[in-house]
Amino acid sequence: MDNTIYQFPFTTISGKNLTRETLEGKVIMVVNTATKCGFVPQLGALEKLYDKYKDQGLLIIGFPSDQFSQEPLDGENITEFCSVNYGVSFPMMQKTALKGEEAHPLFKFFASARQNGKFSSSPRWNFYKYLIGRDGKVIDYYWTYRKPDSSKIVSAIEKALSKVPVTV
Repeated sequence: MDNTIYQFPFTTISGKNLTRETLEGKVIMVVNTATKCGFVPQLGALEKLYDKYKDQGLLIIGFPSDQFSQEPLDGENITEFCSVNYGVSFPMMQKTALKGEEAHPLFKFFASARQNGKFSSSPRWNFYKYLIGRDGKVIDYYWTYRKPDSSKIVSAIEKALSKVPVTV
């Protein structure tokens, strides 16, 4: 079995599929989002990271979810909210479940993935952040309270970006 995130489907709110070819060789941060969460200002910090590092290979992917009852919007209304209020230009996926039987396969994978000798975790709240290396494997995950622009996350992103892209 493939132990990378490339095995999972990624469909944007507008219905576009992000292909394996689009994702391979990038450093990816996956974040579960919700527009009515008190942590929603993190979208602005995520966008700043994306702007600063996208030309070096960083891709941020937002996964809106109402799993914690804080995402009342649907479809393009989520995209519009994120764009108008926080300038978000990184891809936002279709609204999805994060936990339980209906969870998106990617989040089931995160719950069972090992990195740094420890298991990852299903999101326990909105704005969990998962950092994926250029090889498609989980590097680390960060709890809701860890701000995207914290030195720990920025340092991990810069370290992952400094590695030579994998050619498949």
